[in-house]
Amino acid sequence: MILLADVNVSSLVVARLRAAGLETVRVGDVLHIRAADEEIVGEALRRGAVIVSRDQDFSAILATTGAGRPSLVNLRTVEVDPARLAARITAVVQTLESELTSGAIVTINDGGVRVHPLPIA
Repeated sequence: MILLADVNVSSLVVARLRAAGLETVRVGDVLHIRAADEEIVGEALRRGAVIVSRDQDFSAILATTGAGRPSLVNLRTVEVDPARLAARITAVVQTLESELTSGAIVTINDGGVRVHPLPIA
C-alpha cells in the first residue's frame, strides 16, 4: 500500500512513516504544493495510493462524488508530536489494510477511529 501524504502532514511524520516501512510519498514531491484537491485525488488514483490528510475537503469530495477510491486517512487529532502521530497512523493503516484496499474513509480522532466504506451512500 502506498500513502500519499498531503502537504499539511509534517515531513517529520512522513519520515517516520517511511522508517516504519510504509511506502509514503508527499504531495509536494510529485505535484505542485498548491495542487488542487481534485489533482491530489487524481494522483492518488493513478498511484493506487491512500491519501493521508488533515484537509476535511477530501471527505466531502469522496462523499459527494460517490467515489469508491481513493481511500483516505482523515486526521482530526490535536496530536502534533511526529513520533506519536506516525505511530498512530501506522497502527491504523496496518490494522485496517483490508478496508483501505477496498475503499474507505478512515478518520483518526482523539477519541478513536471511525471507518466509512466507500462509496458513501
